[in-house]
Amino acid sequence: MPVRAAEASPLVAVVAAAVALAAPAPADPDTDFANELHTDGISGQKDYNAWIGKITCKRLYNGLDQDADKSAKFVFDQLPKGSTTEQAWQFLGAAINTYCPEQAPVLLRATG
Repeated sequence: MPVRAAEASPLVAVVAAAVALAAPAPADPDTDFANELHTDGISGQKDYNAWIGKITCKRLYNGLDQDADKSAKFVFDQLPKGSTTEQAWQFLGAAINTYCPEQAPVLLRATG
């Protein structure tokens, strides 16, 4: 059954809304993570930093690091010499945000 002109307008609006709300194709999280680290002045190879970020999440999941302080210490030990404590915390925040956002409460507990 053909769609009449009077019916087409609401249909077009629904299709347009669906297209507008469609999620964009997922980006490469490792590249996004590397870009965020670069913005924070944290150097290192993309693959290595992604690996450390993923290991950091795994350590949180497994309870090896029971709080953000221990996670930040682990990260700090992996960063290049001359990195700051602030960069370790930035790295930790970016890793959690990128690879394990459900671990965000670990960071919230550290702030207060």
